[in-house]
Amino acid sequence: MFQSFEVTARPEQGPPRLAALRDELAHAALDGFLIPRADAHQGEYVSARDERLAWLTGFTGSAGFCAALRDVAGVFIDGRYRTQVKDQVADVFTPVPWPENSLATWLKDQLPNGGQVGFDPWLHTVAQIEQARATLEGTNISLVDSENLVDRIWEGLPAPAQEAAKEHPIEFAGESNADKRTRLGIALHEAGHEAAVITLPDSICWLLNIRGADIPRNPIAQGFAVLMANGSVDLFMMEHKLHGLEAHLGPEVRVHAPDDFLPYLSTLNGPVRLDKTSVPVIVAQTLGDKVVWGEEPCALPKACKNAAEINGSAQAHLRDGAAVVELLAWLDAQAPNTVSETQVVSKLEAFRRRDNALQDISFETIAGTGPNGAIMHYRVTTETDSQLQDGHLIVLDSGGQYLDGTTDITRTIAIGTPNDEARSAFTRVLLGMIAISRLRWPLGLAGRDIEAIGRAPLWMAGQDFDHGLGHGVGAYLSVHEGPQRLSRISHVPLQAGMILSNEPGYYREGAFGIRIENLIVVEDAPELTSGDAHRAMLNWRTLTFAPIDRRLIDIDLLDADSLAWLNAYHAETFDKIGPRVAPETKEWLRQATRPL
Repeated sequence: MFQSFEVTARPEQGPPRLAALRDELAHAALDGFLIPRADAHQGEYVSARDERLAWLTGFTGSAGFCAALRDVAGVFIDGRYRTQVKDQVADVFTPVPWPENSLATWLKDQLPNGGQVGFDPWLHTVAQIEQARATLEGTNISLVDSENLVDRIWEGLPAPAQEAAKEHPIEFAGESNADKRTRLGIALHEAGHEAAVITLPDSICWLLNIRGADIPRNPIAQGFAVLMANGSVDLFMMEHKLHGLEAHLGPEVRVHAPDDFLPYLSTLNGPVRLDKTSVPVIVAQTLGDKVVWGEEPCALPKACKNAAEINGSAQAHLRDGAAVVELLAWLDAQAPNTVSETQVVSKLEAFRRRDNALQDISFETIAGTGPNGAIMHYRVTTETDSQLQDGHLIVLDSGGQYLDGTTDITRTIAIGTPNDEARSAFTRVLLGMIAISRLRWPLGLAGRDIEAIGRAPLWMAGQDFDHGLGHGVGAYLSVHEGPQRLSRISHVPLQAGMILSNEPGYYREGAFGIRIENLIVVEDAPELTSGDAHRAMLNWRTLTFAPIDRRLIDIDLLDADSLAWLNAYHAETFDKIGPRVAPETKEWLRQATRPL
């Protein structure tokens, strides 16, 4: 099994660890210390070595941070985790809704007489610290560089990840690493920049066409890179990780020890481009006045997939869809109260493992039934494992890391007979998902400009959900990829080749959860005979194919266009997935996709 069900953090561990941290605060003459869920590379996901937030507080969400002061410790969590955090942290920690409450505003309230709050300059981006300091201006509160105080008290601190990297073949990458380096180097030269520092591991792996295993569920190798304007790269990564890749990387990729990264930066002449949203503070401090601010050079090119990457993703989704359909057919044959959440997770992984291209799951499978479904990023453990009961729903959110693509799919399934309230909410979520899937929009719009369309059916009923409508997805890389998002805070214009999720939801704490998710790719929209010929438009192509539970659809709430889309989607699902599943599953799929 890729996934385990062990309990990874317990609330009762938090109080003694917080007490030990406060002893270190006193020794360091600090009034507080910041503990982010971050590492020196500033990617979304971290290795066991960098799970400081979970180790200290018990909170295991993928985003958030703790501000530990001498008499209060705030755990800052966004809307996805406000139910989860209640079960994971002891009462010595105070959950703080974020970003509604910023760190700086909270510090003003907690330290009215001022104070010094330490932070590890490797673990915070320039943008994060600049924003906080700007809000704190005029107060007596200072954010100051500090040794990492959590590392001082963490007994049994895990070793850094040591996994070997491997070549990502050109048939899946679609462009050689030499061509990528040259193309991006030219852009640096034209901008007048000598070099650009890259710390995000997925950007480095994309640029050099390598993959790794340093982060669970993410095929990335951790390191630092400096891309020069001539297209060469200085790569700071443990040499043994790259054994056998010398010919693939070529002589223009020079390998150095990670400890040489900061000394090397001091030798650059500048200007050196840094992205303040992804580079650690210490990098900017080391470069000083050589810094020029700009976008990380790989971010947008990586997001705009080429034909090979899109085709690989499409093929991976068809095989993944077959595994999901096998699971749905199996689950439908089980009587209520006979199957548990862990059994569902294990069975789905077994179906996925039939594919030799599967390298890992793309994240810990979410299988939440009944009230657990309302925990948006629920992770089932041996202690929380629940039976699927008659009348419950189960939210099943999962994905695979295949050599040719990364998948992410969510289906909400009725166990037995669903109630009318759940069916109505499900149908409104479905209407939002369909509205986005059918959308055409003018070139130049960003996620913030269109994401409300996926929420509108819920809004009309006075409902909403506290997560983004969609995130970017990598090509056999991170399942969460920027800079593209379907979010009210996303300013990045959508472009052809970007792959995103489309996942509206609804969550009733203590009762049920609903989410429906497909992955979709941006394409140039065909011209309409009735449209303006001069106006460039974009639309979506759906990559994910698996049936949507007909038992949960209130057909009276569907408009004609949405019904037509759903019936066409189900017909295409049967055509594409039917030949890939067992005969008895194909017959189940025929029934599950018949027209409404």
